[in-house]
Amino acid sequence: MAPDRPSIRQAAELALPGFAIGAVGGAMAGGLTLIAGQPVGWAAVSALTLALPLGLLGGLFSTLCGLGGPFRPGLFAPAGLFWLLAFPLSRLTQEVSTGLILDGQVVLAGGVAGFLAYQALVSLGFAIGFVWLHERLMPHWLIRLAGRNPVARTLLQRYIEHAEALDHQRRNRKARGKGQTKGVR
Repeated sequence: MAPDRPSIRQAAELALPGFAIGAVGGAMAGGLTLIAGQPVGWAAVSALTLALPLGLLGGLFSTLCGLGGPFRPGLFAPAGLFWLLAFPLSRLTQEVSTGLILDGQVVLAGGVAGFLAYQALVSLGFAIGFVWLHERLMPHWLIRLAGRNPVARTLLQRYIEHAEALDHQRRNRKARGKGQTKGVR
């Protein structure tokens, strides 16, 4: 059983996969900015100002997974709702920071409400990619932590139980399929 309150170190260790996924996703924005024809400095600032909030919020997501809250292996809806708020907030942070750093002003296409509404729509795609990567990276990270971090050990057990349940469902479907096709020829 995980302790009631993880230590700062335990929480920080859990945060690493989500932080890395968010930061890399944000940094990719710099590459897209370059492809769009913006100068290197603009791309670097754009990458940094998105990588930082996405990384921090991704780390928060990973940590919350370990605390046994609504984020569980194989469950997308809570993650989708998290990123429905977190992604637009990250993009708003990026746009405001980048505008102030490079131009000394902030211009949001469609105003704040329009900008946030559009980013909320885009957030679903980010959420799907984030969760897909998180579900693949987190268990490997937890295996490394499980010996010294009881919170990681508990979360790893949840991932194992989820994998076993999926395997059990797959075997049942396969067995039912074989039973149905035996008499048919």
